[in-house]
Parts: sequence; structure tokens; C-alpha cells
Amino acid sequence: MAIRLNDDQKTLQDGIKRLCNDFGDDYWLARDNDGHWPEEFVKTIAASGWLGICMPTKFGGAGLGVYEAAIVMQTISRSGGGFAAASSIHINLFGPQPIVQFGTKEQQERMLPGLISGTERMCFGVTEPNAGLDTGAIQTKAVRKGDEYIISGQKIWTSTAKGADKIMLLARTSPRIESGKSTDGLTLFHTNLNRDQIEIREIAKMGRKAVDSNALFIDGLHVPIEDRIGEEGSGFKYLLHGLNPERILIGAEAIGIGYAALEKAVNYATEREVFGRAIGKNQAIQHPLADSWMKLEAANLMVFEAARLFDSGEACGAEANAAKYLGAEASHESCERAILTHGGMGYAKEYHVERYLRESYIARIAPVSREMILNYISERVLELPRSY
Repeated sequence: MAIRLNDDQKTLQDGIKRLCNDFGDDYWLARDNDGHWPEEFVKTIAASGWLGICMPTKFGGAGLGVYEAAIVMQTISRSGGGFAAASSIHINLFGPQPIVQFGTKEQQERMLPGLISGTERMCFGVTEPNAGLDTGAIQTKAVRKGDEYIISGQKIWTSTAKGADKIMLLARTSPRIESGKSTDGLTLFHTNLNRDQIEIREIAKMGRKAVDSNALFIDGLHVPIEDRIGEEGSGFKYLLHGLNPERILIGAEAIGIGYAALEKAVNYATEREVFGRAIGKNQAIQHPLADSWMKLEAANLMVFEAARLFDSGEACGAEANAAKYLGAEASHESCERAILTHGGMGYAKEYHVERYLRESYIARIAPVSREMILNYISERVLELPRSY
């Protein structure tokens, strides 16, 4: 790793590595095959206190920064767990940020301790099938009736909903106005995931089988007003506060998979002999792996620079988006090259690199597409006109 860690950060990294020793490639291959939630892994991380690494100490958190969270998540991903391991705890690290920043004291005391300790699990209900990346176009409605809201609509790609107790839910409380911002009138809630009023349908998908992704059908969900975060109509603004940390962590996790794949490829290239010599003696094998190392290292520098800026309270939108983009691209290429280095054996599950490749697609697609990141850099950094 090119980044420099202080003594406390090195101790943190070493501690996470030790926790992951009991959950290596074979554990995650088994979860990829059977689709079972990695309960033992999540309990181990929770018991060690790391679910609340970025949360305030007064609620049981560690009070550390996104920099340290990126160290934790990259170490977990690199251990062989990939996005399956990372996604099982990812939401706890950045998801409660709107509560921390904009919730009332009563909400913080009621909502945060369970998420930090792991006794409660949450999911995120934002994306909708007919809106996609256009968050302002979401159609889930929340209608105020007395001291509660009645919410109906649909959400899609909601991870961990099958086992969640709570849902962070974005809904429209006033109509979209053409003359204003499309995201005006959206309100954020953190409330019980009531299965009598929310139908959960799991989506069969390409990878990360152990962590469920779901479509939600919300029909008359009753949400008390005390579960509304902040002011009505300002939900998207509150949600934005957690987007840069999310991009940073996704980038760190992706790079972790890339490093894991690269290590597998190097080991195989060193040991595998064809025509009486190690295949790693061939430049056709060496050079792509060397290229991947450089790209992973460069992306990693961007990840931790973005994390440093965020923790310092400085603007980091460009860096956070670039970190996610570069991390995803470098990771995917590293995974593909690992498979090609293994040749036919790279296609076999027992060598793990095909699992890494399948999971590497996640960071290239979500939670924001490559194209939208390029749009952001074009407009905000290069000051080019909006193209969409």
C-alpha cells in the first residue's frame, strides 16, 4: 500500500487482518455458493466495535474518520471477502450520517446505538425502477396525516433488506416543480421496516450472493413524524452529506479486490510452469500485472487523499468521485488480468479470481455510474457545459 499510516492506523489495520483470518477465501466461496448471510463475520466485526467506526463515541462509536474507515473496508475486501464482506457492514459506516448530522438529540439517542452495536440492521431505500440515476424523478409519495406520514411506492436495489430492522427512506412529500430543483420536496425518514406494509422481493444477480439485493413494494407504510429526519422537503440535501464518504469507501473496497486478484495472479505466475519454465518469466504475463499494480496504487492515493480532505472538512467532491471511478476501473482490470493469468483455471471457482471479477462490476455500476462521474468532473472541475 502506497499510503503512509501512523502507528494507530497500522494497529487498526493489523487488528482487522487478524479478525479476517477466520474468514478467508474458502468461507466467502461457500457464501457465494449457498447465499447465506455472513452472520458469523458480521457478529465478529460488531463485537470488535468497528460497525460504528465513524460514529460519535457518546453513542458507542469509535469517533474516527473516513480515512480509518477506508483502511478497515479495504483490508476486509482484500482479505478475500471482496464486496460480499464489505457490503455486509458497509451501510453501518456511512448510512447513519444523516442522523448524526441532522437528527435531533432524541433521534440520535434512539436510532444510533443499535446500529453501532449491531443489534439493529438498516437498509437504504432511495433508488427506484423508473428513476434510476435521476433521483429527482422518484415517485414514492409520503402524505402527511396528522402526526404521521403514509408512504407508498417502489424501491429497487435495496441491499440487506431481508434481514433489516430499519430503513432509511427517501420519499416525495411535495410535487416536483419544473421551475425549481428536481430534488426539492424530497423528505428523508428512518423508520421500522414493517413487512406488513413492505413486500420484499430478492433480485437474483451476478455476484455477491451472500448479501441480498431487493425490490421493495411499499403499500401504506405508517411512519410517525418523529421518524422524519430534519425538515420536510430537504431530504436530498441531508442525503448528500453521506455521498462523498460512500464513494470513498466504495473506491477503497474495489481496490481491495484488485489487490487480492493481483496477489493471486502473481502467486500463480510464479508457481505455474509451462514448457519447462514459470509463466511469470514471460513479459506477456509480467507487464499487464505490473501495469495493474501501478494503476491500483495510483487509485489508492486518490482514495486516501479524498478521505483526508473529507476528514479535514475540506471540499472533496471531485476527489471522492475520482477515487470511486479510478478504484473501480483499476480493480476490474486487475481481476480480468488475474483470470487470464490463470488461464483455464481462472474460470474455476476454486481459484477465486472469477468471483472477484463478478463482484468488481459492482463498483463500475453503482452507486453512481462511470458516466455520471465523468459528467461531474467535466462540469465541476473543467467547467464545461452540462451535457444532459
